[in-house]
Amino acid sequence: MAHYKMLDGNCAAVEAIKMAKVKVVSAYPITPQSTIAEKLSEICENGELEAKYIRVESEHSAMSCAIGAQLTGVRTATATASVGLALMHEVVNVASGCRVPIVMPVVNRSLASPWSLWCDHQDSMAERDSGWLQLYCENVQDVYDTMIMAYRIAEDPRVLTPAMVCLDGFFLSHSMQKVMLPEQKEVDDFIGTYKVKNLHLDPSDPIVIDNLTGSNECTEMKYQQAIGFKNAEDVMEEVFNEFSQKFGRTKAMIEGYNLEEAEALIVCIGSMAGTAKYVSDILRDQGKKVGVLKIVSFRPFPYKKLREIIGNTKKLAVIDRTTGFGGQGAPLWLEVKSALKSDVLVKNYIAGLAGRDVNIETIKNVYTDILEGNDSDDPIWIDCGENVMNIREVLLND
Repeated sequence: MAHYKMLDGNCAAVEAIKMAKVKVVSAYPITPQSTIAEKLSEICENGELEAKYIRVESEHSAMSCAIGAQLTGVRTATATASVGLALMHEVVNVASGCRVPIVMPVVNRSLASPWSLWCDHQDSMAERDSGWLQLYCENVQDVYDTMIMAYRIAEDPRVLTPAMVCLDGFFLSHSMQKVMLPEQKEVDDFIGTYKVKNLHLDPSDPIVIDNLTGSNECTEMKYQQAIGFKNAEDVMEEVFNEFSQKFGRTKAMIEGYNLEEAEALIVCIGSMAGTAKYVSDILRDQGKKVGVLKIVSFRPFPYKKLREIIGNTKKLAVIDRTTGFGGQGAPLWLEVKSALKSDVLVKNYIAGLAGRDVNIETIKNVYTDILEGNDSDDPIWIDCGENVMNIREVLLND
């Protein structure tokens, strides 16, 4: 029967990978993902997971091995973070273009430079157009549940698209929480046995994969990927509903909290959603009608559902845990802004970079500012320190 277990986010991802019965693991450790690679190596060695562990020399090789192995007809596992994901970039696009439905936990961490080991969403947002589904987690239970559902979604023949399950580095990867785990048979029944449904490697039936393709076919192949993303929305809802019925925990592409008669909403992704909900409750008790929209699926982005769920709310504060250098706003804000009519105030806030805590006061400040209703052409760096231009100031010669 189902049971509780104390796990951090990385170990929750490993539990999901183990229960999905992957057959090949190729992972390269990088902080704060390292314990995923280490734990997978350990359970492959002791027989807890019957899989081949490939010791690779880089994240580029890790993804290359995962693609090749999964093309032979087995589930594979890899994981990464930050500059490791950046190093994967070339082959991340190969996986999506070949329609290989790999499920990969991405432990979010800042990209260099400045060099940082801590959390923000620069790494996964840099890959937002690489053809992968992107699902973001609020807590450790979310990590396990989302991984299990991601296998079903990615492998569905209507989708055939790889998936990143994103969890905030340290805030979730190293946070110990109580997690409900189902029995192995329940997982087997839910995700089923992996069956290759598209390109495959078979010595008895040789084919060329990822060959040089002319302009006469590339557009059509990219269109096929676009249809996979379009289909993913319906498939996600189907899988989320079935998961809820079987395991009793609900999930949606976009989840609302305290939406009743809300005058203002914070829109966010990842672990900061929990703090935003808590502050929303506090302010509700003070008579302020505020709520939260948590984006679970950033790719595909649920823009139609967003329009439906905000109802008559006219003020949205979008908090990005990443920057949008050179653009009008950061990635989450851009998606929300483009989805809504011009009569809705959609204001962008930058917070939580390089692991800076998005704390209660930060959230309160965002609610206070958005309720005032003043627009801004530029993002508001809500938690930026004083005398910001004096930090490691670059002095130029006259």
